Amino acid sequence: METKRLCSRTGRWWRQMHPIVSAHSYLLRPTSAIPDHGKYGFFERSGSSELQNSSPFLGILSDHQKLNFILEACKFYSDFKTAIQSHAKIIKFGYGTYPSLIASLVSAYAHCDCLDLAHQLLDEMPYWGFDLITANLMIASLMKVGELDLAKRVFRKMPSRDVVTWNSMIGGCVRNDRFEEALRLFQKMLNSNIEPDGFTFASVITVCARLGSSHHAEFVHGLMIEKKIQLNFILSSALIDMYSKCGRIKAAKEIFNSVHHDDISVWNSMINGLAIHGLASDAIGVFSQMEMECISPDSITFIGILTACSHCGLVEQGRWYFDLMRRHYSIQPQLEHYGTMVDLLGRAGLVEEAYAVIKAMPMEPDIVIWRVLLSSCRNFKKLELGEVAVAKISHLNSGDYILLSNMYCSLNKWDSSERVREMMKRGGVRKNRGKSWIELGGIIYQFKAGDRSHPETETIYKILEGLIRRTKLEGFMPTTDLVLMDVSDEEKEENLNSHSEKLALAYVILKTSPGTEIRVTKNLRTCDDCHCWMKMLSRLLSRVIIVRDRIRFHRFEGGLCSCRDYW
Repeated sequence: METKRLCSRTGRWWRQMHPIVSAHSYLLRPTSAIPDHGKYGFFERSGSSELQNSSPFLGILSDHQKLNFILEACKFYSDFKTAIQSHAKIIKFGYGTYPSLIASLVSAYAHCDCLDLAHQLLDEMPYWGFDLITANLMIASLMKVGELDLAKRVFRKMPSRDVVTWNSMIGGCVRNDRFEEALRLFQKMLNSNIEPDGFTFASVITVCARLGSSHHAEFVHGLMIEKKIQLNFILSSALIDMYSKCGRIKAAKEIFNSVHHDDISVWNSMINGLAIHGLASDAIGVFSQMEMECISPDSITFIGILTACSHCGLVEQGRWYFDLMRRHYSIQPQLEHYGTMVDLLGRAGLVEEAYAVIKAMPMEPDIVIWRVLLSSCRNFKKLELGEVAVAKISHLNSGDYILLSNMYCSLNKWDSSERVREMMKRGGVRKNRGKSWIELGGIIYQFKAGDRSHPETETIYKILEGLIRRTKLEGFMPTTDLVLMDVSDEEKEENLNSHSEKLALAYVILKTSPGTEIRVTKNLRTCDDCHCWMKMLSRLLSRVIIVRDRIRFHRFEGGLCSCRDYW
């Protein structure tokens, strides 16, 4: 309430405090006389907040850097009072035309729940006299601090835009995980008179990779060829990564074989692409080719090759490459390398050895490594080690609780599983809902577990029920072991039947002709039941089904999966 009252009075307060500033632009205009604030050291004099004197390194920063630092802290602590005081100093010392500083101020107000002030600052833009370059810097600064909606407000107010403007907006959407919005902006850019450049395509390629959108990937690549965009190592590696993550590993290989290999990032993209498709022997082959061409691997190369070994259970090869990295190439293992080794050993059932690797690490293991160990403990029913891993995770998220509860369920410890669920309820932790995406005709459709929001819900469920009946007649048995509830098998089965990837697959079957390849992307690791079901379905329908889950790709064909049931 206090903050809201302050917000409502701020406009009047500024006019009273700074009568020399014009009525049209009273928020950011500097005073006519600017003192030598480097000489006077205004932060040392102000004493307006302990925050301003709490960090010893403030003394080595310039005044506008100090303001940026303090405004970032205001965001973290939602410190409206200090934000207002910093705003006064921005005016007093003539920093009203520093885009990065104004972006931080706008962001601080937004974090203090004072959106009216943030919007008011942006509404002043026409009176600032900002040119195109400064407005572009403003957008880039707002994107950098995560204020995408405020950056869009600046974008809309600009009387003219150039390629940098569009690139800042598209790239900002990518950094803030607004991928579909980035695609819409790209389409608007194409409809304007501004030609996209290499930087534009680098961002849009990333969007296609993250969405797994094969249709958009082909369109974007075709457009690059049409516009004769010169391929450098950044775009080459991005294209390989894009096709790999869209499930088009053959196309990724074709790109790799057609571009220059003089930069390590191109090799890394290919090795990592093969790794996520479970093609370990191919990844090892590329690594050997790289060595023959005298290209030195880096730390990222070894993450890719170790991941490939992990996905295929190549324990001895993984150990060999881990040793090669240190012994031959003098690359010291980082957290990510130790994480892949823990994953490699844990997947192979060598859970105690994985724990020994963690204990022998020269640095403190992070939360990701403990979660990898917890996942292995769940898979191999190592209850004691699983509880050790949970104890090491300071802030449990829904996935951690689910793994622990799954472990108890697999051992029929229903009381312990119920306690975990009660802990989730008390902590306000909700299970991450499974989501799956499919692409039809260039449009991306999303389905959630148990989803009934789609206009064709009844038909989708009818198709799904028919598919389930058909697989059961062929001997399919639902895997109900790890459903998180002590209820009847019928209720567990009903829960499994409405998983998001099954709904997505049913919709593709409804909308496509027999024999069409099916591609599904999922936000979580696919479960045992869906995995077994899709193997059988690929044989019954004579269709290729490609599922990209959180960890890797699964290519189901003729009743088999490319992961060989090792994932």
